Order: sequence, then structure tokens, then C-alpha cells
Amino acid sequence: MTDAEDTGETRNQKLQRNIGELLQELRVAQAGVQILFGFLLTVVFTDRFHSASGLEKALHLCAVLLTVAATALLTAPAAWHRVLFRTGRRDEILRVGNRFVLVGLGCLAGAMTVTVALIAEVVYGLVAMVIVAVVALLLFGVLWGLIPYRMRQDQDHD
Repeated sequence: MTDAEDTGETRNQKLQRNIGELLQELRVAQAGVQILFGFLLTVVFTDRFHSASGLEKALHLCAVLLTVAATALLTAPAAWHRVLFRTGRRDEILRVGNRFVLVGLGCLAGAMTVTVALIAEVVYGLVAMVIVAVVALLLFGVLWGLIPYRMRQDQDHD
């Protein structure tokens, strides 16, 4: 199979460009994580939260923990790049960083799903919570997983 991204760059130039692209993509994901995290942090300081059920508090904590995990995973490649800058380890930073970003995006999708499910449960009840959670999971699964996977499969067959 030939390289689908043959740009005429040297290996080092390609690694440098790929790391730049990865860090730029992280800026987009991090904005979503930061907004969600800020929202989740303010919830515990409301009067309504103190009277929330055990399920609602557990869902909230789950969303917070998933958001913390997403934050750690999505910021790790930038921190690594800074710490390992000019050590000749771009390939390793890119390979491991890519895995962290994928897991971090999964945590972000989970946090967003749990958050909207929690909102649905508070506003409409348990049935709505389940429906909203399933719809959100399907949305993330299809848009972030299935479609890119199928596109990759199609490319591999060409």
C-alpha cells in the first residue's frame, strides 16, 4: 500500500507537521472540555444540588470524573511536547499522544452523555434520561467512530 499522504516532506518535516496538527486539534477539544468542566463545577454550589437524589449526585460525580480524565488525556500531548521538545522523540510523542487523544475524546463523549442524561433525569425523569443517553451515545458513536472508521476502511480498499 502506498502512503495516502505523500507530501514530498522529509520524515522529520512530516512528524513536525503532524504534531502541529495534533496540537491544533487539541485546542478545539480542550475548549469543549473547559466549558463543560466549568458548568459541572458550578452545579454543586446551587441549592438544588444539595437536595438532589443519590442517582443525580452519582451521575454528576461521574461526569466530573470523566471530564477530569478528558482534561488530563487531552492536555498530556501538549505537556509532553513541551517537556520533550528537541529530544528527537517526535515519533513517540505523536504515536502515544494520538492514543491519549482518542481515549480523551471518548472520556469527553462520556462526560457529555452523562451530563445531558443528568439534565434529562432532573427535568423529565428516568425514562427521558435513558433515551437521551442512548441518543447521545449513538450520536458520538456514529460521528466520532463509525463514520471515520468506514471512511478509513473505504480508503484501505482503494
